[in-house]
Amino acid sequence: MVVETWQSTHECDPDVIGQIAQDIVGGTEDVVMEDGSAPKADGNGLENLKSMYEHEGDWDSEEEDDKDWNPDVDDEDVVLVEWFCTNCTDSNADDVFHCEQCGEHKHSGILKNGFLAPMDLPESESELEPGTDCSGPESKPPLASPPFWSSEMHPVSTAVGFDERMLLHSEAAEKPHPHPERADRLRAIIGGFHAAGLFSGRCCRIPSREATREEMEWVHSHLHVSAVEATSSQEASSFGRDTYVNSHSALAARLASGACVDIMKAIIKGQVLNGFALVRPPGHHAMTARAMGFCLHNNAALAAKAALISGAKKVMILDWDVHHGNGTQEIFESDPSVLYVSLHRHQGGLFYPGTGAATEVGVGDGEGFSVNIPWPCGGIGDEDYLFAFQNVILPIAEQFAPDVTIISAGFDAAKGDPLGGCQVTPLGYAYMTQMLYSLMKGKILAVLEGGYNLRSISASSTAVMKVLMGESPGVPQSLEPTIPGLIAVLQACKVQSRYWRIDPMCILKMQLQLASSEVKLKGKHGTRQMRRGPVWWRWGRKRVVYDHCFNTSGTR
Repeated sequence: MVVETWQSTHECDPDVIGQIAQDIVGGTEDVVMEDGSAPKADGNGLENLKSMYEHEGDWDSEEEDDKDWNPDVDDEDVVLVEWFCTNCTDSNADDVFHCEQCGEHKHSGILKNGFLAPMDLPESESELEPGTDCSGPESKPPLASPPFWSSEMHPVSTAVGFDERMLLHSEAAEKPHPHPERADRLRAIIGGFHAAGLFSGRCCRIPSREATREEMEWVHSHLHVSAVEATSSQEASSFGRDTYVNSHSALAARLASGACVDIMKAIIKGQVLNGFALVRPPGHHAMTARAMGFCLHNNAALAAKAALISGAKKVMILDWDVHHGNGTQEIFESDPSVLYVSLHRHQGGLFYPGTGAATEVGVGDGEGFSVNIPWPCGGIGDEDYLFAFQNVILPIAEQFAPDVTIISAGFDAAKGDPLGGCQVTPLGYAYMTQMLYSLMKGKILAVLEGGYNLRSISASSTAVMKVLMGESPGVPQSLEPTIPGLIAVLQACKVQSRYWRIDPMCILKMQLQLASSEVKLKGKHGTRQMRRGPVWWRWGRKRVVYDHCFNTSGTR
């Protein structure tokens, strides 16, 4: 098939991609709709909730990228190392000064200066130049802050929301391998903002507050909120195998939700143009009655509800986290006032959380208002994401015409992330933000989700923040997707054309592009007879297209 060469150098599932490519190149029109609904709690008591979490984390055995952190490892079976990399959490021997995985220095200043901290520090402290910051990961600098919002500020200001108490959400006891969702993520992002000069009067900070129980129950069940609140009396516990909590986690979750609600209200009122909620714990996996995937409360969903309650008629949530936002989709799957769009690694359902197939489109009145673009493998980069924006997301968003857009801004699809395995760059995130900025005339709320390489999330968050503050990244040089990216976008177009106006010529062009790629690959390797287009194209109006794509004349 057309994807054979790609499979030899990228992490792809041959069966998944091969079947999709066969259906698309062959022009299959019928797409079998799958049941992509997520499991729901029955709400019959705390025992039911407890039993619902007993098997959470079963995905760990199938998802290789998430296998490193395991809360059940017996300390006696672990060979202790001297230091863990601040940037990627990889373990290193004491006599090594640069992380063997990512190259970060043992005494990196990334928590203070984010991605602008130097990487090329010498092997010993005695060789450092005078004045070089070598505070190391043991030093936890206080969070820098822009001025707080006031009524005298110009209405085009960009707001940020965060609270140092969110850093208290952490593992209660040190584990053999640090959890990827850690407080240092927030330190590195804010350190990068400060070092890049973004806090020097160019934005404001929304005062923090805790979300009320009434607000949290806009999107969550009473039982779910009670379960999260109950953790305040426990030094350490967890929801399933992957979502730790301590006695401060419920507070951190309330502060995260409160920041998202308040920034959204400020945007709707015109007090600020847009904002970035730098919050943790993240939220897009949190379902109506279930915490999972490092998430306790669904911050983006709460922001969407706040927008609707404050006067917005329609809200779009664009989720570019590498994992599908199953919680957000479940909360709004029957609501036509919220358009949920997700680009995520899927691998035929083998990548966590397993939801997000292209055929998951919503239910009832919300059918057609869930748009999924599932990548069939890792290695997906800027060109694929921008190609999806141009051909799927923007055409649908223009027809939906939202009053405000929320970005579920996870940065684990970034190059270097230890869990995502994709290749999106800070410039790629900037381009995507710019496309949404132009569409929405700036009315955007970005909500931090995942992302576990500190340099990647710091650089990517800064790139997004600069666009929110009015800086343009320019025009992308190339929109040529990879073959797996083209397959995913074409599949999404064919599914969504049932609900939205998708230019049939764009679909035809992608089909021809995919078929042409197959011809070029097979012609290059010369091992098999080249595939031809439909024979009936050789006559009538498509003859020129056939001759061009399949080179029947022998020249190009």
